Amino acid sequence: MNTKENGYLSALQENLNYYFKDESLLRSALTHSSYANEYKMSIIDSNERLEFLGDAVLNLIVSQYLYKKYPNYPEGELTKIRAKVVCEPSLAYAARKIDMGKYLLLGKGEEATGGRDRDSILADAAEALVGALYMDSDFETTYRVLLDKFEADIVNAVAKGDLFIDYKTELQEIIQKRGAHSMEYVVTKEEGPDHNKKFFIDVVVDHETIGTGIGRNKKDAEQMAAKEALLKLGVFSG
Repeated sequence: MNTKENGYLSALQENLNYYFKDESLLRSALTHSSYANEYKMSIIDSNERLEFLGDAVLNLIVSQYLYKKYPNYPEGELTKIRAKVVCEPSLAYAARKIDMGKYLLLGKGEEATGGRDRDSILADAAEALVGALYMDSDFETTYRVLLDKFEADIVNAVAKGDLFIDYKTELQEIIQKRGAHSMEYVVTKEEGPDHNKKFFIDVVVDHETIGTGIGRNKKDAEQMAAKEALLKLGVFSG
């Protein structure tokens, strides 16, 4: 490995906030099969084996995170959320976030046809990187590195989907971390007949209204108020 290449790998590791003990693992994670074929390397020198391992590790990490994060969600809901998080577009997004495409080792054909920014190649490399991280350290370290870097993106992915997210619980955790003294939901108005009522609710933190929601029942209105508050706080985008 030459000095220039080593410098590139150092920059990627800085982006990831993890430095490999065995940099050959990182190089393997970045080696596409087209590069291995072109340079007469063995196919096992490409990132496909690490991708296989990383897929399993990543699914376990996300499963454990969701299991702990959403203790009241049933199995079916957790499965849907995991499928949204561990999918090609999400993995490609994660790879772009650490500028991974810049460091990929591609064959000339893939290079010429825009492989560095192709979702499928980036997603596979992201899984391979997880496998390399796991082989270089352990499960706990891999879990910590990925959540430190991507936890906000996981929450965002859930919130943007057609999936239920408990905005009230999410907001409560954020408010507690920020040291607020009080948080309450206040009904400000009711409209309509009993069979078609609308409730207007404010979420009030330390006597300041930070979100307003409307719903057909108080529970829905509270969720919408919490969602608006999270949007205003910049926890995720709408």
